[in-house]
Amino acid sequence: MKINIHAGHNADGNVACGAVGVIKESTEARKVKEEVIRQLKALGNTVYDCTVDNAIDEASNLSEIVRKCNVNAVDLDVSIHFNAGAKDKKGNGKTCGTEIWIYNNESKAKSYAKKVIEEIEKLGFTNRGIKNSTGLYVLKHTKAPGMLIECCFVDDKDDCEIYNAKKMANAIVKGITGKNAPAKEKTDIKKVYHVQVGAYSKKENAQAMADKLKKLGFDCIIV
Repeated sequence: MKINIHAGHNADGNVACGAVGVIKESTEARKVKEEVIRQLKALGNTVYDCTVDNAIDEASNLSEIVRKCNVNAVDLDVSIHFNAGAKDKKGNGKTCGTEIWIYNNESKAKSYAKKVIEEIEKLGFTNRGIKNSTGLYVLKHTKAPGMLIECCFVDDKDDCEIYNAKKMANAIVKGITGKNAPAKEKTDIKKVYHVQVGAYSKKENAQAMADKLKKLGFDCIIV
């Protein structure tokens, strides 16, 4: 598949950034987005990152996201967001949950949205359903079928306690592709070996040896 993906809003610290509660929407959306991209690519998909971090205002952020998306001929546009409005920072034992927006019931994104929300529900989030909106700017103006994922509520303690960016990304990728991405390979820590050449009672002798080693192409320090 060819897929556009972006994290909603500007990055934190800029105007028009996302909602803030127990966690920050803009920060977490970017974490999820990065992991979704990694996993989709690992499964052989072509992915375009259409995130915009520092537009001058909300309208510019949305229009630039759409512009970047529409440059690419893709099968699906995916917008990563987090919801707000729960006002439950203490927790009431119930998750507010996840919902996904599509343009209308005829959208080709609907089948993907259904599978994605079912995978997110498996993580323990309340399934708030797939909802239609012909007014959401990104869904209205992007050329490809699109879905806007509201992963969970940033101001609901119960949501935030079970939320994990990698698991959320796993669910989104599994919903889109039907597959689990291979685990990220661990990078081996490169071993560094140190060799002591000698010990000198006079600094000038130590410096002379250091100069000799440098001329031979070795890195060296005097301690």
